[in-house]
Amino acid sequence: MKKIATIRTKFKDKFGIPRQSGIVQTEGVIVFEEPYRNPDALRGIEGYSHLWLIWEFSESVRDTWSPTVRPPRLGGNRRMGVFATRSPFRPNPIGLSSVRLLGVEMTKNEGAVLHVSGADLLDGTPIYDIKPYLPYTDSHPDAAGGFADGVKDYALSVRIPEAELQKIPEAERDTVREILANDPRPSYQDDSERIYYLDYGELKIAFSVAENELTVRKIGK
Repeated sequence: MKKIATIRTKFKDKFGIPRQSGIVQTEGVIVFEEPYRNPDALRGIEGYSHLWLIWEFSESVRDTWSPTVRPPRLGGNRRMGVFATRSPFRPNPIGLSSVRLLGVEMTKNEGAVLHVSGADLLDGTPIYDIKPYLPYTDSHPDAAGGFADGVKDYALSVRIPEAELQKIPEAERDTVREILANDPRPSYQDDSERIYYLDYGELKIAFSVAENELTVRKIGK
């Protein structure tokens, strides 16, 4: 397996990364490695609206594996089979994400780069392959979602005081709200007095959660 590219995102830490691709429109830039920095390799790619990214859970590489894992959305206390989940702790630490292609940019120093949205990847994640998303074969609207169907609509209400809201660039406010609404906390943590910290780009967001409401306490840099 050869690393063909690296993605740049605003997620410098695993905490807060959306649990699935596409649910939050976080943007990323895919920069190719040599010798894959060849514009011919991207010929025709702009005809697709979405792409599949095949990548490495680079922060979860380990020598051992377990046949069962504890999915966070089930509270972290119920075990399911590893192949029935998208847990990063797998025999091979390979991730799969569907992202929207925003465009191809020709740069002076890095050649052609891809701008994408909906990425659920840590900044610096190595990418092994990119394939086009084909709606006529890849989309299955009637597919069963297993135990994930029971938690797919879970979301928190988000309250951001006006003084703190002004610290977020206007173009990124909806994205930050969506990240917070998806509840970055591990599901087994439910302490209304606890302050959590989420790093997103240059923003350090402190928040707490009581019942189903998340309140931003402070935003720093």
